[in-house]
Amino acid sequence: MSYIPTREEIIEDHDNVVYERTCLLTDNALSYCPGCGHGTAHRLIMEVIEEMNLQADTIGVAPVGCSVLAYDFMNIDMQQAAHGRAPAVATGIKRLYPNKFVFTYQGDGDLAAIGTGETLHACNRGENITVFFVNNGIYGMTGGQMAPTTLPNMKTATSPFGRDTETMGHPLKITELVSHLPGTYFVSRQSVHTPANVRKAKKAIEKAIQYQKLNKGLCFVEIVSNCNSGWKMTPLESNKWMEENMFPFYPLGDIKVPK
Repeated sequence: MSYIPTREEIIEDHDNVVYERTCLLTDNALSYCPGCGHGTAHRLIMEVIEEMNLQADTIGVAPVGCSVLAYDFMNIDMQQAAHGRAPAVATGIKRLYPNKFVFTYQGDGDLAAIGTGETLHACNRGENITVFFVNNGIYGMTGGQMAPTTLPNMKTATSPFGRDTETMGHPLKITELVSHLPGTYFVSRQSVHTPANVRKAKKAIEKAIQYQKLNKGLCFVEIVSNCNSGWKMTPLESNKWMEENMFPFYPLGDIKVPK
């Protein structure tokens, strides 16, 4: 890992700077599809880690799917996990290094499908980690197949006539599900498709990171995003479709907050 300057070093002699790109993003060009929310989510997480001076004490875990690219762009210590196993890997890291800030960065096909068991049990055990979950309702990297989070009647590569809940089951609202488990401390659902929503998402990310210091349990932040390539739409069309279809089914806001 290359040298990471402290926040004080970065802001020295820059008192008049309104906004500056976080040093915790690498210089690699983002390889996500234009309009995808992953890049913004990456930036927010890295900004918060930088602002909290946690860069030297942070370990991220990225599994398989679009999220696997995170270690190319996040200039912190990163560990790859097998598909769906990020919470299990993060559990081992956090137990071995309890003073580190440990997070997973996962997509819906990973977290809510092959990794459902790891997700639920890590949440139920109250592992002191943070989970960042990007939900675009589809398997984005592998060709746009139906995911557990695919909406009713939503067309995908494997449900070309739309998801029929009678034969294909109902979408899994896993964020609501984990919010009911005793081991979760803070659970929130946000988006990053407008400046106002970006600010709200950053506040949720800040809380999820701050709360890990309290050793009170697992923090879980879902980010509802678009997949304009998988949805076969332009970025603008996909954002509009997301607002009209994803948000009514996956409403934004804090779901579980500490008392």
